Amino acid sequence: MTGRTMDQRQAAAVAAAAEAEVDGEADPAAAELQTPQVTEDRDPEPSRMQMPRGNPLLLSYTLQELLARDTVQVELIPEKKGLFLKHVEYEVSSQRFKSSVYRRYNDFVVFHDMLLHRFPYRMVPALPPKRMLGADREFIEARRRALKRFINLVARHPPFSEDVILKLFLSFSGSDVQNKLKESAQFVGDEFMNCKLATRAKDFLPADIQTQFAVSRELIRNIYNGFYKLRDRAERIASRAIDNAADLLIFGKELSALGSDTTPLPSWATLNSSTWGALKQALKGLSVEFALLADKAAQQGKQEENDVVEKLNLFLDLLQSYKDLCERHERGVLHKHQRALHKYSLMKRQMMSAAVQNREPESVEQLESRIVEQENAIQTMELRNYFSLYCLHQETQLIHVYLPLTSHILGAFVNSQIQGHKEMSKVWNDLKPKLSCLFAGPHSALTPPRSPPEDGVCPH
Repeated sequence: MTGRTMDQRQAAAVAAAAEAEVDGEADPAAAELQTPQVTEDRDPEPSRMQMPRGNPLLLSYTLQELLARDTVQVELIPEKKGLFLKHVEYEVSSQRFKSSVYRRYNDFVVFHDMLLHRFPYRMVPALPPKRMLGADREFIEARRRALKRFINLVARHPPFSEDVILKLFLSFSGSDVQNKLKESAQFVGDEFMNCKLATRAKDFLPADIQTQFAVSRELIRNIYNGFYKLRDRAERIASRAIDNAADLLIFGKELSALGSDTTPLPSWATLNSSTWGALKQALKGLSVEFALLADKAAQQGKQEENDVVEKLNLFLDLLQSYKDLCERHERGVLHKHQRALHKYSLMKRQMMSAAVQNREPESVEQLESRIVEQENAIQTMELRNYFSLYCLHQETQLIHVYLPLTSHILGAFVNSQIQGHKEMSKVWNDLKPKLSCLFAGPHSALTPPRSPPEDGVCPH
């Protein structure tokens, strides 16, 4: 291990400890994860992130390249395990790693926590909420879909996709993946401590980065609000198609019930007419067409749920993670920086007061030492602030890389409508001649006026 590398790691460890001191209260478990332990016999270079070529601030990915990184399936395992509190388990399959592993919701929670520890300045999508009791089938399915969106966004995110914790989560088949994830993050530190560009991030930022950040944040907030409304309408459209399917199916069943009626008909009412018998036979047969219509409508609703609503939800999850990142930036590193500056100001005043009061030299030296430490902590926080803005700049670009997903969503919606109406129209057209000939015969005058078939022949 080179002396320069050791100095960098030691400085980073001191900076992390200084941040914990500024916070006042520190979680021991979190401190263990955030502060790497420096050992002489361990070479950290293989785990350090490599410097990108060209301008490291600019992303050169397309949407297709991101989508091609991996496709992860999350399927519900029907069997519930556990003696008393039964839990839900998922099969998580990755195309990239050619793996299939079993995960519980709590495994996703630990994985999510480790991502936040490793990448505090990146967009980490939120997990769906956990419900302890009363998790019905609808809730479980909604959570499965949300977990699938989460893991696919993570698997396609450039820094996340190259990190060891993602590979562990998607491919480790051992019995205790949670401890494995925690162990992998214990001695590594966060992205700031492992990125070679961290201390130079300010050099790559534009001079008006704060203005650009504010404008980008407002723009993405507006985009989120617009897509949120689109998602709600898309859900209503898909829901109406499914409701329409249920109504058509019931309509067909009622026709079948009429056609299957066995109540005897008195002769004084029929006057030797066979109309009711013929009508029953015709109505009974129509239920098949209405069942087919219901199936087509249900297929269209499900397709719109999968291809339109889910893609809108995926994009909304990404936009929400950007909003969360902006809040972490302001409440995290900026807030800590301000607190550190305030503490530094108090210590400087104490130093001036001690000089005026001619205190003991030892106490003055201790205060000077604390001031130096605080100055180092402030310097590290300033570097973290610029690195946070550096990451925010890249994450903003990533949002714009995903924007062409809008075309995919609209295309899926249009294709669903075209295909659905086309198939429904064919069934309705096949049904129309059967309705027009329903009362064909001596009492055809009862038939509503309709255009006769072109060939003059009424199909039966």
